[in-house]
Amino acid sequence: MHIIGAGGHAKVVADILLSAKHNIDGVWDENLQIKQLLHYPIKGNLANFKELGIEQFIIAVGNNLIRKKIAAQLQRTKAVALASASSVSSFAMIEKGTVVMPNASINAGAVIGAHVIVNTNASIDHDCRVADFVHISPQAGLAGAVEVGEGTHIGIGASIIQGVKIGKWVTIGAGAVVIKDVPDYAVVVGNPGRIIKYNLNE
Repeated sequence: MHIIGAGGHAKVVADILLSAKHNIDGVWDENLQIKQLLHYPIKGNLANFKELGIEQFIIAVGNNLIRKKIAAQLQRTKAVALASASSVSSFAMIEKGTVVMPNASINAGAVIGAHVIVNTNASIDHDCRVADFVHISPQAGLAGAVEVGEGTHIGIGASIIQGVKIGKWVTIGAGAVVIKDVPDYAVVVGNPGRIIKYNLNE
């Protein structure tokens, strides 16, 4: 398995892959001043990686927009990274490129898109729909039948009540409690969650 990126998030991805008994065959990063990830040497940059036509890789970049831009440059990955300590229902669907971290829970009927990060201790309940390039932060919780649009970042410890629809490229602040639908690009904070601005940064 190959890892694209060599920052802090990539360290966790490497650990997940190793816990699931994958070999780490290469690490690639645009910043060639970085010489290694943990004890794995950096083999080259994205252009070098593209030339090889490798299909088993994880884009280990925490920023949702950058992860999307990298994915657009590469062929579709055939890999998923599931931590051995995670709990994923056999009735859930997870698209390629997604990372599920330790103690995360994904329940029956949930559909998780491509290149999503489901972070440590996050909980995604039954029948949720999570689009591509979303990041569900540590200890965030989605109740049943929540929908999350592309590129949205749900902050650490945030809670989304059942049936809420969250638009694309939304930012939900740490600890926010979202009790009603959220439009595209909104930034939501507080309990109950309220929109404080719109962030048109896609």
